Amino acid sequence: MNYDEFENKLKSISLSKKDFSEMVKMSYTGVTNWRQTNSIPGWVNSWLINYEKAKVLDEISKSIKPFIR
Repeated sequence: MNYDEFENKLKSISLSKKDFSEMVKMSYTGVTNWRQTNSIPGWVNSWLINYEKAKVLDEISKSIKPFIR
């Protein structure tokens, strides 16, 4: 994953770089410095995939909760 792909993925899941950096307990500057090398750490892609899945599952849970007794 390169930096442009990283930014596009964040946009597609409505997550800012600031929010991402706070969630993964990194400094915002550290995250934005990835642009200089145009290389994103390997764990980031799987983290974003899991975040996206969790977000969808949360939405599903909220929508069916009123129907569960």
